Amino acid sequence: MTTTHPAPWQARELTPGQLSERSGVAVSALHFYEREGLITSRRTSGNQRRYNRETLRRVAFIRISQRVGIPLNEIRRALDTLPEGRTPNRKDWERLSTLWHRDLDERIEQLVRLRDNLSGCIGCGCLSLGSCRLVNPQDRLGNLGPGARTLDVNLTAAQEQSSYCCPNEG
Repeated sequence: MTTTHPAPWQARELTPGQLSERSGVAVSALHFYEREGLITSRRTSGNQRRYNRETLRRVAFIRISQRVGIPLNEIRRALDTLPEGRTPNRKDWERLSTLWHRDLDERIEQLVRLRDNLSGCIGCGCLSLGSCRLVNPQDRLGNLGPGARTLDVNLTAAQEQSSYCCPNEG
């Protein structure tokens, strides 16, 4: 008597290799996600890992979240809010995406600012932003704190205007 196995798309559980192939994520990354508490598996009697099919959605969510720069601890916190015992539905995923909407908007604004201002910061040729008279006269940005202050989306408009106006522009 031969046993028939369900077609791959019908399988309730996936091996690490199948999950890797379907998700595009290396098996080693899946093991890392599991160690970090982002996904779970069960062990067969032969001590082999098996993942529920819903893990495909979790892995996709993890990967896209990582691509937009969300730290793993925030991803874990969000995934911990998903229901146990059932596959997350559209409403669950929509709720998760709204958690990060504001943060993503700030990241987008910062990337746009980086794109639009990056060449201007070095355009004068001095290559020393700490002493640049065009971008940072009297090192005013140093008084606002560490980091790339001209790219910080959390600066107020008044700080921005007084901090990095170039006298040769506009």
